[in-house]
Amino acid sequence: MNVDPSCHPRLGQIVTILKGRDSGKFGVIIKIVDDRFVLIADGDKRKFDQPKKKNLLHLQLQDAISNEVVDSLSETGRVTNGKLRYALNKFAEERQTSAHEKGE
Repeated sequence: MNVDPSCHPRLGQIVTILKGRDSGKFGVIIKIVDDRFVLIADGDKRKFDQPKKKNLLHLQLQDAISNEVVDSLSETGRVTNGKLRYALNKFAEERQTSAHEKGE
């Protein structure tokens, strides 16, 4: 099975989990393992130090990329769980706002 090359995962990218116990939840890509797998964390149940390895076929890549997470990973090689939670909360608020605007 080939992954669509037009949707390469990027560090700091927000993803929707499609398969598994956390399906329907969001996560942030904190490491790209290879062309099939990434490590994701959400800063809450899935901390930076205990990321989840996920197959890209089980994730839906979102357009949003958190600059805070990207900057932190490039500067220190780490990101705080608070920054991960902040990025996901910000993404959820933006989605909610755009959904309200489309609904009106």
